[in-house]
Amino acid sequence: MQKRETWGSRSGFILAAVGSAIGLGNIWRFPYMVYENGGGAFLIPYFVAMLAAGIPFMILEFGLGQKFKGSAPKIFSSISKKWEWLGWWQVVVSFIIASYYVVVIAWAMNYVGLAFTQGWGDAPKDFFFGSFLGLTDSPMNMGNVQGSIFLATAAAWAFTFIALFTGVKAGIERVNKVFMPLLFLLVFIFIGRGLMLPGAMDGINWLFKPDFSAIMDGKVWADAFGQIFFSLSIGFGIMLSYSSYLPKESDINNNACMTVFINCGFSIISGIMIFSVLGYMAQQQGVPISEVAGAGVGLAFITLPTAINLMPAPVFFGVLFFLALVVAGLSSMISINEVITSSVIDKFGVSRKKAVAICCSLGFLVSIVFTTGGGLLLLDIVDHFVNNFGILIGGFIEIVFVAWFCNLDEMRVHVNKTSEISVGSLWLNSLRFVVPAMLGFMIVTNFIGDLSKNYGGYSNTAIVAFGWATLALCLAVGFALSSQDRAFANVSSTNSSFLKRR
Repeated sequence: MQKRETWGSRSGFILAAVGSAIGLGNIWRFPYMVYENGGGAFLIPYFVAMLAAGIPFMILEFGLGQKFKGSAPKIFSSISKKWEWLGWWQVVVSFIIASYYVVVIAWAMNYVGLAFTQGWGDAPKDFFFGSFLGLTDSPMNMGNVQGSIFLATAAAWAFTFIALFTGVKAGIERVNKVFMPLLFLLVFIFIGRGLMLPGAMDGINWLFKPDFSAIMDGKVWADAFGQIFFSLSIGFGIMLSYSSYLPKESDINNNACMTVFINCGFSIISGIMIFSVLGYMAQQQGVPISEVAGAGVGLAFITLPTAINLMPAPVFFGVLFFLALVVAGLSSMISINEVITSSVIDKFGVSRKKAVAICCSLGFLVSIVFTTGGGLLLLDIVDHFVNNFGILIGGFIEIVFVAWFCNLDEMRVHVNKTSEISVGSLWLNSLRFVVPAMLGFMIVTNFIGDLSKNYGGYSNTAIVAFGWATLALCLAVGFALSSQDRAFANVSSTNSSFLKRR
């Protein structure tokens, strides 16, 4: 049996956890969420969600990983063999996310090079959808593999392979000790120069201008909880895997709080970075900020390049922005793949090197389909279903199972034992009531929306083939892997004492 690795230092673990939590969504999703949901007033439900759901869930996952010393499938199998499938559901979700997330990183890698000459030209939208992506008219029409995207995807996978291959301490920890300070440095340099642009403060004022009537809107609260949940990498195995490498005497509660606070702080400074640019762009074009504000792929690869073309130092801003996207993306990519790697190691007893080689090779092969002309459309459907159902359902079942069918008070004692800050009844009640209620509400709302109308106006064939079928695949593979006779090392075939007797 292989001895389980541990993090080299507390700071190394925190930086790795923060590196996982901080991703592309912090940069291109959070600012628009604030703008659309009441500006500064949105920060009230956002911070409530952080305290009532984000921190409690993070403490729980850190505690589970550190207590049971394993990947998601091993943890749930340790509690009860009947629940191993849930861990594999989260692993399959992570695998699917990794297969398309890496392609978005590849786009950003290409744009770092393009930024030196503004290679996207005077019409960034036409360039992005046309010569760069070679976008087809349907996700059912894959078109050709785009060479530049394919090569960058291969490079991103190679980097991920090296980081995971060299281990937790020498690879993952070392990379994040460089990447996280670098990411914050890039963003702060960008902000420092961006705030000097004419109209920058107008953009920031638009971002944080409070509309307190939004607080009475239930959708705003749901969006706040959703943003916290998605941005913290909780509910799909990442934090379970990372915390399984924590030493026995780790301060779980403090580590969780620091991870959440740093992640949320980065989201806010990302908002300042993005809207300072949008404010300048709106002033230069003589249009309201509402006409240039956006989120997601369009913001990063169309709106921002358009703004960069108008800036006094386009190379400076362009390289800084897309390099920040690459760094944020790769740190998250590493953590997503560690979920898969650690699960294969735990279940099949293979070496880390062999597990990484298998997982990265399979992931790269699946990624190729997203480098085709229909890749963006396919990515859009898969991402929608994986995020709105795959992650949410896995997180909802996990929290209900642990909070209601396991001895949650035993976990409270465990996390408090080595922590400076203790959690009590508020923590218990949050996990039993607040978190399941919000996740359940989001799942039901999403189901109603997707059953009433096809997402994005795609055809029934595309939605079934790439959306609902993806969820069915997660379930089928989860049960198939959990039905394997091979048992995890150091896991009893009987239920652990952590599972309530009924």
